[in-house]
Amino acid sequence: MSLESKKGYIIEELRKNGCRITNQRQLLIDIILQDECSSCKEIYYQASKVDSSIGMATVYRLVKTLEEAGLIQRKNMYRIDYEALAAGA
Repeated sequence: MSLESKKGYIIEELRKNGCRITNQRQLLIDIILQDECSSCKEIYYQASKVDSSIGMATVYRLVKTLEEAGLIQRKNMYRIDYEALAAGA
């Protein structure tokens, strides 16, 4: 599964859960997909290099939303769970 198809799947799942897909959320999804961040702080630091208007609260809210949707697991420390994506697709 390519990064773009993974991102598309995640965005579609977020929309199903009633989330608006903002540019900041797209940026955070890209960072999570590309890097193996071990914490919200790492995600935040990567994102703030690109968009200084992103706040820590935005990162925490998106991570929580991804966890609640079953798209991310804390045991994998903020890596998208590709096996769960494949099983759900």
